[in-house]
This record gives sequence, structure tokens and C-alpha cells, in this order.
Amino acid sequence: MARSLFGTDGVRGEANRHPMTADVAMRLGQAAGRHFRRGGRRRHSVVIGKDTRLSGYMIEPALTAGFISVGVDVFLLGPVPTPAVGMLARSLRADAGVMISASHNPFQDNGIKLFGPDGFKLSDAEEEAIEALMDKGPGLAAPEDLGRARRIEDGRGRYVEAVKSSFPRELSLAGMRIVVDCANGAAYRTAPTVLWELGAEVIALGDDPDGTNINDGVGSTAPEACRRKVIETRADIGIALDGDADRILVVDERGEVVDGDQIMALIAGTWAKKGLLKGGALVATVMSNLGLEQHLEGLGVRLIRTRVGDRYVVEEMRAGGYNLGGEQSGHIVMSDHATTGDGLLAALQVLAAVVEENRPASEVLARFKPLPQVLKNVRVKGSADAVLALAPVKDAIAAGEARLAGTGRVLIRKSGTEPLIRVMAEGADAALVEAVVDGICDAVRAAG
Repeated sequence: MARSLFGTDGVRGEANRHPMTADVAMRLGQAAGRHFRRGGRRRHSVVIGKDTRLSGYMIEPALTAGFISVGVDVFLLGPVPTPAVGMLARSLRADAGVMISASHNPFQDNGIKLFGPDGFKLSDAEEEAIEALMDKGPGLAAPEDLGRARRIEDGRGRYVEAVKSSFPRELSLAGMRIVVDCANGAAYRTAPTVLWELGAEVIALGDDPDGTNINDGVGSTAPEACRRKVIETRADIGIALDGDADRILVVDERGEVVDGDQIMALIAGTWAKKGLLKGGALVATVMSNLGLEQHLEGLGVRLIRTRVGDRYVVEEMRAGGYNLGGEQSGHIVMSDHATTGDGLLAALQVLAAVVEENRPASEVLARFKPLPQVLKNVRVKGSADAVLALAPVKDAIAAGEARLAGTGRVLIRKSGTEPLIRVMAEGADAALVEAVVDGICDAVRAAG
């Protein structure tokens, strides 16, 4: 069967509207509990974390009731970053992990992400199997076999220590003034704690969640707040996380925002030099800048591209045995330390490089000059696939590719959630790139 409930990153929607309701959450907990309740008569368990959204108070108990009703014990972590759920699912030998978060979305939305006992996000096949179980009924446990729930008080502390252990022991952040923007989200306690315990002077921003202010003018999707604070306080660097702290953007001491491509270039180059980059490759999506690919070629490092989405990056990393991957948006995956994107882990790699090189962040992070890149969305009335199959649109795309041949590239994608076609091009000539994108967009509008 095809998935209808799960999207590209779990279940997501507006809180208290289908599918993000207490009823669906409880049934999802029952189905996931049944799916993972295998392996004899031993006790089965799941860890549940959440971010700071008001609706988490509704979704968390509903999921808990679902798991308990089918005989699965629940370990409640409270507000923790998404990567902490993957880590603690493995550490506590749980059968599954659940993160309640809509990541960088506004507080009105929420989501449910599922992790397997290995700490990795579930495959499409496993999500399909869970959806099928939701249609078959709850399969309730006998009264004596009901699960139990308890709060794990040291979950946040375990995660903090795990993240700190990734920072080179011979280094210290003493003497560094760091702005950390927690997006009023899941890392509002862990991020400042990690940086302070490693010796930094910490200026926290977005660390006062009230249930409705997550990602509201702060965080990696609104880096202007971090940029202003860096300039105001004359900080050495700024770290901007998103609502569930699985992505990062950096602000250098001059107030310039640094995206995931530059961060990946820094980490890949550093690891390659130290012999730590497995497979001699970085895994990134088709959206990463062509300048990154050209820079890595000069270092003798391959860039392996995947579909957009951190789950596809992780799948390729696991299949090829690579230990570094990510997205331009700031999801950075370092599989030697975590099973999913982790903004804090990535931040510590950047900070370690700044300390080791003893140069300003602006110099350390300027690894390559990005090629001009233009992305525009075109709304269509009918099927995006049908529009893209029309001869005038195919001709316009081919013409654009021909104009950029040898100097750039064209990327056409359909949105997975809206009736949109995304047109992206990049190349050495900014005016030519803009013209190519506009030409393809005009053809799509005329056809759709």
C-alpha cells in the first residue's frame, strides 16, 4: 500500500486538525507499538521526546496511551533535540523512538517522527507497515500486560555528555564569546549548557519558550536575530539552531550568515586532511551549490548527490559506508556520532576548526565562492508530472540546459506537499542563470 499518513519526514500537520489530532496520535502509538513489539515475552519500550510547542502537551499523552494500551513501556524525555531521541533509543535499548516536533515550522504545526531501535529514522516500507496496522485495529493488551510510563530525568544530561565527547579533548572554547540562538525550541537548555561547559562565554537567544514562540523570528530560519546579536555583542561567532535542533546555520564575527554547504565544506576538508573522512566522499542533495562540488574536487573529495531530504542522505551514507553528509539548509549528519542531523554536533566541529586554526570565523568558514544560484516556484493547476511532460516545457528545459552547458546546471523538482514546480539553475554567469530560470518558469506558467 502507498503511504497516506506519513510524508517525507514523519507525520506533520496543523495541531488539532487531521492528521495531527489526539485520536490519530493514539492510534499511531498503538500501531507502532504492535509493529515493534516483537521478540518473545520480554518487556518492550519506546522513548518519546518533544520540542516546546503547546500542542506537545496533547500529542505526548495520546501517543503514550496508545503505546501503553498495546503493552509497550514508555520513557518520557521531555523537551530534547531530535538527535537525542535517536541516541537514547539505542542507549536505553528501546524498541523505538518518537520525536514530537514540526522542526522549523511555526508553533501551530506539529509532527511525529519515528526511529527504529538502531536510532535511525524508519524506512518507507516500515512506515507503510505501521499505516496498515492502523487500519486493522488496536490489538489491545490484556489488563495484566499493559505498559507503564515513567519520566527519564537524566536524558538531557546523557545527550549533553555525548555531544561534548565529540569535541577534541585537547581543545577548549575558553576566551570565545558565542551567541547561540535556540529558536525557543528543543535545545533551549542543552545548547547553552554544552557551550558553557566547554569553556565559552555564552550569550543565549531564543531560550525562553512559552509554547507559541518557537521559530518566531529566531532560529536558523530567521538568522537576522542571531546576526544582530553577534554584531551588538561583538561575539566571535553565532550558532542558530531550528526548533528541534537538527539543523544549523552559522553567523561569522562580521554578521555574515553561513549556510550548510560552507559548513560541510569545512568539515569535509578538515576530516579529509586528518584521514577521518570515510570513503573520501561527502553525501549531499541535488540542491547543494555547484561551487561546493568544484571545491571538493580540488581536495580530492567526491560529492555524492541524493534526492532532497536528510533521510535520503542518511540512506546513501549507510549504503556506501560514508560518515559525513547533509543539506544546504543546515542538516549536517555525522554518523560516527549520531544517526540523524545534529546542529550542536556540527557547531562543535566548526568551533573546533576555529580554535585549531586560530583565525576569525569569517576566514575559517569561507571555503569556496558559491556560484550564483536562483530558485523559483511556479504554482500549477493540475498535475505537476503532466505539466513537465508537455513538449513546450521539455523544450524550455532542454534549451536552458544547453545555454548553461559546461558552466552550470538546471534542476527541476515538483513539490511533495503543494501543486508547485521548483525551478533551480546555477552557473558562473548570474544574469544567464536568472534568464534560464525565468524562461523555464514562463513555459511552465503557460502550460499549467
